Amino acid sequence: MSKKQKIKPAVAVANRTDDPYVTLGAGRIESDKFWRWGDDNLFPNALALMARRSVTHRRIINDKADYISGKGFTCDQARAPLLAAFVGRVNGEGESLRQVLNKLAFDKALFGNAFLEVVTDAAHTFLSLYHQDASRCRVARDSAHILLHHDWTAFNAAEARTLPLYPAFAQQADGTQRAIIHYKDYEPMFEHYGVPPYIAGFNVSAIAYKTDKWNISRLDNSFQLSGVMMLDSSVDSEAEAERIVRLAEQKFAGNPGQVMFVIRESGEGDNSRFIPICSQNEGDWQALHEQAVSDIVVAHSWFRSLSGLEYSSGFSAERILHEYEVALNTVILGEQAELTDPIREAVKAVLGLDTSSLQIVNRPPTRSKPIYMKVWEARKADGLDYDPDDERQQAFLSEITKYNIRSID
Repeated sequence: MSKKQKIKPAVAVANRTDDPYVTLGAGRIESDKFWRWGDDNLFPNALALMARRSVTHRRIINDKADYISGKGFTCDQARAPLLAAFVGRVNGEGESLRQVLNKLAFDKALFGNAFLEVVTDAAHTFLSLYHQDASRCRVARDSAHILLHHDWTAFNAAEARTLPLYPAFAQQADGTQRAIIHYKDYEPMFEHYGVPPYIAGFNVSAIAYKTDKWNISRLDNSFQLSGVMMLDSSVDSEAEAERIVRLAEQKFAGNPGQVMFVIRESGEGDNSRFIPICSQNEGDWQALHEQAVSDIVVAHSWFRSLSGLEYSSGFSAERILHEYEVALNTVILGEQAELTDPIREAVKAVLGLDTSSLQIVNRPPTRSKPIYMKVWEARKADGLDYDPDDERQQAFLSEITKYNIRSID
């Protein structure tokens, strides 16, 4: 072999199809059947994959769905027994209204869109509500129907179901009448689909995901230093040099490899050595990750303590209660009204039931005082003036709370 050095980098090439921040499809598509959801019509797939890779991002989506769906529903069972029965079971799969609402809230938080199928018959003798996975739904070209398909990477019009947007119903082969409700977050310039509320946080979510991935690669590599490995070796052919490099990669490079190997003609003695490349950017990476996490929370219009994220001052039950109160009045109640108003309308139109007593039970994630404590006891604990003989202070906290708590179970 000549004196010329043979340089072989042992660097793993990332599979970009695993990266949720690149286009997943084969490019722009055209169809006269539906409106694309993203240039490649697979934008929901990218959003779902991103939510499965970014820890904080996924936690916020889960928590928003749980808070918006509340702890269930309450209604006047004495005056509306049929409504109470419907709330407990809204479809043939045995799901309660709270379970369906939780799925709708999750899709809305993740995709900025949610779909609810409404099922009845011509005589309106029953009503069923089914959640439909938003990633399976597309708006038809007439903007009056929704197409449902199991795999939008291989769309086949013959395999798709078409349902009209509520309040229009379509007769089905099984004798039922079905319609679908499309919830979507408003965004200027987007007419057919909503845009997720965290749209401005895509980049910071990518940072959080990639810094986590970077730490995993360091762990897989046993936190070995990156560097250049100089190997003294005499080889007779390029193939022999390639074989030596591959063996060295497998033994020393780790996964992914962070070592560059250089094979050179050996001289007198063995001068093989490893030249480390030291990096002093540990603090920069940590600060970048922490800033990304904070920005994700802001992009979601959410609050740190409601998703298990600590402040520098530590854990505080009072802060959690305060932030829950703000979230309740700025996010939760508005989302609840948006999701339940069409359901109330459908229940009234199909079943003829009064839904005025139907309410979502909202409870804070923590309580500073037990709900079975009386008002005078709470005032005493807070160092305020109290009077055990005052009739107004004999009420239990559960009777005056704004979170609709009815029991201490």
